[in-house]
Amino acid sequence: MQVHDYSIRPAGPQDIDAARAVMLDTVYHDFGTGYVPRWHGDIVDPVAAYLAPPRHTLLVALGPGGEVVATGALDSRGPAHPPNPRHVAERFPSGETAQLRRIYVRPEHRRRGLARRLVEELLAFAEADGGYRAVYLHTDPSVTGAEPFWRSLAKVVHDEREDPGGGNGVVHFEVPMGRGPVAGAPAGGRPPGGAR
Repeated sequence: MQVHDYSIRPAGPQDIDAARAVMLDTVYHDFGTGYVPRWHGDIVDPVAAYLAPPRHTLLVALGPGGEVVATGALDSRGPAHPPNPRHVAERFPSGETAQLRRIYVRPEHRRRGLARRLVEELLAFAEADGGYRAVYLHTDPSVTGAEPFWRSLAKVVHDEREDPGGGNGVVHFEVPMGRGPVAGAPAGGRPPGGAR
């Protein structure tokens, strides 16, 4: 299967259970943390986190059979201090920062360009909003493939592994806005339908 065998759309109420399953499977199997309330509250209630607020969105990628195989979300909450470094929180304030979250693809659907397509559509959503001045995300570099993927799309603004004691071990990124399609993504990607 190729990326054109999949479709991406804003999640609707009918997609919530399947999207939540993708997210929970990822935190249990890929991250090995399981559900941690202070980190994963949005997974339990994605409607309140992503569908209800007008500047937030949750996208789903559908496989050829119509099943949800990937997720990608964006919200207007900047990184909090603590647990994130103070200078990162100050650089990316809430309300002005679009934070990418939950870019998760089921293992059997990886390496087909879905994550890049999700990011491209989320960036289009952020740009259409008009109120975001930056796009931020952080990743756990111990997750296979996560760090190289984000380094191919974004600029590192802080690597906690370089802090005394290693911090929380996460890497913080800024994704460029307003530069057209994401590097490596197919040109002419469609805008997210129904995006507010």
